This record gives sequence, C-alpha cells and structure tokens, in this order.
Amino acid sequence: MPYARVTAYDWRRMVRCCHTAPMSGPIHKRGGHVFPQRMTGLEITLLYLVAAVLGVALFRYLQLPAMLGYLAVGVVIGPNALALAGDPATAQHLAEFGVVFLMFSIGLEFSLAKIQAMRSLVFGLGAAQVGATIALVVVGSVLLGWLAPGWWGRPLSYGVVLGGVMAMSSTAIVVKLLADRLELESEHGRHIMGVLLFQDLAVVPLLVIIPALATSGSHLPMTLGWAALKAAVVLGVILLAGGRLLRPWLKLVVRRKSDELFMLNLLLITLGLAWLTQLAGLSLALGAFLAGMLIAETEFRHQVEADIRPFRDVLLGLFFITIGMLLDWRLVLAQWWVVLLLALLPLLAKTAVVFAVELRRATPPGLSLRTALWLAPAGEFGIVLLNLAASHRLLPPELLSPVLAAAVLSMLAAPFLAQHIDAIVLKLVANEWMLASLQLTDIARKTIKTQRHVIICGYGRCGQNLAQLLQEEAIPYVALDLDPDRVAKTRTTGRNVVFGDAARLASLQVAGLTRASAVAITYVDQRSALRVLRLVRAHAPQVPVIVRTRDDSGLDELRAAGATEVVPEVLEGALMLASQTMAVVGVPLPRVLTRLRAARAERYGLLRDYFHGIDDPGSTVEQRQQARLQPLTLPAGALAVGSSLAALNLHGAHVAQVHRADGHVLQAEPDLVLAAGDTIVLSGSSEALALAEDALLGGG
Repeated sequence: MPYARVTAYDWRRMVRCCHTAPMSGPIHKRGGHVFPQRMTGLEITLLYLVAAVLGVALFRYLQLPAMLGYLAVGVVIGPNALALAGDPATAQHLAEFGVVFLMFSIGLEFSLAKIQAMRSLVFGLGAAQVGATIALVVVGSVLLGWLAPGWWGRPLSYGVVLGGVMAMSSTAIVVKLLADRLELESEHGRHIMGVLLFQDLAVVPLLVIIPALATSGSHLPMTLGWAALKAAVVLGVILLAGGRLLRPWLKLVVRRKSDELFMLNLLLITLGLAWLTQLAGLSLALGAFLAGMLIAETEFRHQVEADIRPFRDVLLGLFFITIGMLLDWRLVLAQWWVVLLLALLPLLAKTAVVFAVELRRATPPGLSLRTALWLAPAGEFGIVLLNLAASHRLLPPELLSPVLAAAVLSMLAAPFLAQHIDAIVLKLVANEWMLASLQLTDIARKTIKTQRHVIICGYGRCGQNLAQLLQEEAIPYVALDLDPDRVAKTRTTGRNVVFGDAARLASLQVAGLTRASAVAITYVDQRSALRVLRLVRAHAPQVPVIVRTRDDSGLDELRAAGATEVVPEVLEGALMLASQTMAVVGVPLPRVLTRLRAARAERYGLLRDYFHGIDDPGSTVEQRQQARLQPLTLPAGALAVGSSLAALNLHGAHVAQVHRADGHVLQAEPDLVLAAGDTIVLSGSSEALALAEDALLGGG
C-alpha cells in the first residue's frame, strides 16, 4: 500500500534525522510532513506543560488514568496531527529520564520480604504467565515468518519483542481500579498483584535482551550470552560494592541536615548508576533499577520515595507525550481493521493464557477467569519496550503505529472492562453463583440466631482488640474480613469471624445488619467506610456506626454520610502519649485522668458528659450540679417541634446531639430545626435538665 510505504519512510526519517537538517523560514517540510519554525526551548516547555495540564485535567474529569491523557496530548500536538511541537525526538532524551525514574521507583518497591511472602504467586503464576505469553507469541511469529518471509524477516526477534510487549499489564491502571473497587485485599486481588510484581521484575532482563536482538542472526547467541555476562558482572559489582558504601554515605549526608544536599546525592546516585550500566552496553533503566534496589535496603527508603515522586511523574508524563507523538492517526484510520485485530487478539490470547495457567494451579474457575480478565489489557511497560524495540528497528516500521494504537486502545478499555468483570464471570462460570451463595450461607449460618450484636468490619489488630473486649463483656459480635488466611486461623480458635466484604450489601445483610446493635469499621480506608455508611443508612438507619480513621481529614464527610462517631488514631495516640508523659514526670494520676477525660470531651460529643444511673454516687450538692447526659424524644405535639435550636431557651443546658427517627445522627448546629420523633441528647446539671425538658415539651 503506497501510503504505508510513505509513512514507514517518514518514521525512519523521524527517528534518525531530528537534529540533522536545520530549519529555515517560517515553514519547514520534511518527509512529507510540514513543521512550524523551530521553537525555542522555553516555548517547547510551555507547550508541553499547557498540553499536559489540559489533557490530564480532561482525562481525570472522565475518571481515566492520567497516562492516557499524556498519550492523547502527544497525538494531538505531534507531527502527525497539529504539528505544534516539531519532531518528537526534540524531547526524547529528556523523556528517557522518565523511564529511568520509573525503574528507580520499581527498584525501591523491590522487597525481598514481600516477594518471599508471595513467592508462590510471583514465581509460580507470574512467571508462568509471562513465559507462556512470550512463548505463544514467538510460535505465532515463527509461523508468520514461514508464511511471509519477505516482510517478516526476523521472526524470533519480532516474536520476543511483541511477546514482551503483550505480556505486560498496566500496574498503574489495574491497582487504581482495584483500590477504587476495594478489591486489593481480595483473593483475586492478591493473585493479580503477584503477577504484576513479576511483570515489573521481568522488564529488567527484557531491557537487556531487546538491544541484543538487534544483532544479526548468526551472532545472536554470542551477543545474548555476552549481554547476560555483562549484566551479571555489573549487577554483582554494583550490589556488592554499592551495598557497603551507600548506607554510610547517606548517613553522612543526612547528618549535614540539608534537603538540597540529600536530593543532589539522590539524583547523583540514580543517574550515575544509570550511566555506568549504559557505559557497559546495557540500558539506563537497568542502572536506575539497581539504584532503587540499593536504597530500598536502607532506612531512607520512604523519604527517598516521597522526594523522587514529583520527578518521576513529570518526566514519565513527558515520555508518554513523546510516545503519543509517534502515533500516526492517519495510518491507524487507513488500517483500522489491523489496529482492531491487534487490540482484540492479544486481549483474548492473554485472557486464555492466564486462565489456563490458573486452572493448571488448581485455582477455582471463577477466580481464574476474574484474574485473567483483570490482567488482559496492555500496560505502560509494554509501551516502554515497544519504544526500545523501535529505536533498535526490531519491528517493521509500518507496524509501529498500529501496535502502539492497539496498546492504547487496550488500556482505554481497561476501566470499562473492569465494570463488567463480575457479570462476565457469573455468565461464563456455571458454579460461580454456587460459590457466592456458599460464602453468604456460611456468614448467615453463624449469625442467624444472633441478636443485638456488633458487626466488626475488618479483623486486623484493631478489630481483634475490639472483639476481645466485646467478648469479655459478653456482647455478641460477628467480624467480616477479606483475608482468607486470617479467617482460617482465627476460626480455629472459636472466634466468630467469617470471610466477607463489609462494603457489599449482601454480606452486611446476612451478617444481620437489621438486627445489629452497632457497626464498627476498624480499618482506615475512607472510601470503603463511606460505602459501608451509605449501605447502613439506606437499609438500617437505626444502627449506629463507629468509624476508625487515621486523622481528622475526612471527619466532616464521614459525619455527613451518617457516622455516629469518628475515632482518629492520631488524636488517641497523642492523648495516650500525653497521659503517660504526665504520669512519668509526677503528675498525680487523678489529675492525669481528669485531663484525659476533658480532652476527649472536647472531641467526642458522647464522652463530653455521661448518662447517670441510680447507682451513681451523687448525693452531694456539688455532684448534683455536675453535667450529665439525658435523652429526650420529642412527641408530635411538643413545643420545640418546628423550632431551631438557637430559638430555644434551655435554661443552662445544651444539646449534645440530635438523633433523627431515621437513624441519622446530627450535630447540634444553631440553625437545626427539630422535628417530631427526634431524640435530643441534653447535657447539663439535674436542675437545668428538668427546666430544659419542660421548655422543649411545653410544660413550662
């Protein structure tokens, strides 16, 4: 096809000749494309920034990953569309640093303890998925080379490249979608994370293998062996020498107490090791990965990760813009059926590979299919490998744009596919309904005779402590948790713990939500807490919900969603630290307890005062004047019905909280209008409470 030949020629010219021909005049033509006059560095930077801001903002508004926004921006401003930025290679060298810092971040996350804990999934399922995918593509490439030897001249090299590209899934997209759906800790979430972890590791040898494949066929085995030997020697020297030198050096730098010096050393280590690996004939990204691994073994890992994130995200965004600039939309339209085929075939083939590998591991069919569908779309590392292969001319030039477009379409489809995965699994797997029913039946069997119990959402350390205290007080409870190992271990001890997702209505209902006396959310995931709150308020508004949070940042949102009380860890930790410190320095214990209660009273409405009982000591006048709590439900004819709190004369008492008839708990705002059926929690002395009750009901 003539058009395809012209585009291939343009692409080769674009990769090779970006700086060879100086531009003159306002318009410059090259390879059939028209570029504007060469822009200054500042103008190009401003163009990229404006385009990136607009593109990312649009894709975030559409709830799509920012990476896809960068790719779309590159297509629009690239030489094959508006041609605003000239050649894509003008920013290629800077964009390569995005990949360098991405691999550095992967190295930082390289944890031997984490891999050891997930070794069966990482080196079992993950290795089988990557290996089987590459093998399948290589076999197909060899067959294609036999059918079309003139065009598909290097079937083995092409197969390894396309197999590596196809084997990758998008860690950024998949993890975000799983987190939004609260499925990271689910069983299929653990399988997916194990595979993604191995894919990240598999990128490292692929970065070594792909450049070696650029040599001629007769020298390929020797080149691969030499590349592997160099990689092993460089890796060994860097890990052995760097491990001994890096920690003392970073400690010396930290003692200078200079953020600038620490950041300069961080950049020097990352780019210096990247330069050393490139000097040895390997890739920049491999050196950055090794730098991340070395720093991950030090105590500065988390500080480094926070400091490097802005560099990584911005430069990686620039990399994806340059990748988008390589995409020729005209070729995509001219060969739309090829793009569609290249998008669908890998999706189906990858699903089949993961599904078969999971079944081989004796995984249930429903879990196998769900894992396969999540991992089916392409990933950002596939695009990185595709760019590396293009720079070494390891793909037919006319195939670059269709493959790149297919990968982008596949990633765009990931959020939409995720919305229908459950429906697909239920439709295709016959026993999935039965397994789901058995899980719900197991929960119902343990709670069917339980009344006035507490539903504990999450059975981690906090949930276990709460369950222990409830058990000591003979208060029934049922705990829902998504960790199958934890559930299996705790159930052997007789604890009432079941496998279930508290953020799903079915699990809450069979746990006896309508019969429960309270719901306690013991984990600190605010999205999940809000979902549980919405479900409880919609189906059992009378049940109070207590929420644990890390701090006060989401306090208003959680209360607006219906939380009866929010308990922030930061506050409780500070209170206990203060009380222990005062006790150690000699403050009398009664005064410490008084201070502690006063501080909590300022934060927790229901702890500000307390409900007095008949057995409470209160015979003295002083004790009778102390504040106490008293609930009062307004009948339909009460004087206060229809009035705001600010308009009421409560004779020295005040309103702590207002409980609506539908179960919602409201804070005592001055403009809150009372309604029939409201239960008002009054605070004050006994005399003030009596006068306030008369004023509210109309008796005085």
